Amino acid sequence: MEPINTSFQVILDATEQLIREKGCRQTTLQDIIAKTGLSKGAIYHYVTGKDELLGLVLKSRIEQINAKFHEVVNSPASQGLENPLKLIAAGIVQTSHPEDVTNKIFIYLLSQMDNPKVSEIMTGVYQYTLSTCTQWIEVGQKFGAIPDTVEKTKVAEGMLMFMYGLRVQNTIRQEEGSMNAQDMMQFMFRSLQ
Repeated sequence: MEPINTSFQVILDATEQLIREKGCRQTTLQDIIAKTGLSKGAIYHYVTGKDELLGLVLKSRIEQINAKFHEVVNSPASQGLENPLKLIAAGIVQTSHPEDVTNKIFIYLLSQMDNPKVSEIMTGVYQYTLSTCTQWIEVGQKFGAIPDTVEKTKVAEGMLMFMYGLRVQNTIRQEEGSMNAQDMMQFMFRSLQ
């Protein structure tokens, strides 16, 4: 994902705020236009519709976590897996909470997978997230914190399956799951050995 310019960040922020207030189904592009004060053309410069915008909100959140990951990894105080895994685990727990905006978007888009456009958007989000997780494992392998024998793509796929399952479970239960960030960190640590 490319660096986000100011106008597009305003659109992403307004979209997240509206979803918190109204939910995914009730939020329209007209709402976003009104909230941002941007023209319809300005919105359509970036996206072709609401579903595409929602997919970009999901990718943006992954990119935010990715930026924090690289800060932690490159920090002189960070050695080994502990600090990067804490960050990733906290992100997974946060985004799997039923009230988290990205979880609401994920479930909303997932419910519309019979729409080819939404299916394409979700496939893109999945591939982007998988690629990012795979890169995290590669970084760990590069620094010797993760054994080279770990099959990075398979482990990344397993982590995504677990993360997506946690989102669905917490949405069905309408509460935060029984796994906290520490539990998540231990699960990931075992997967990476």
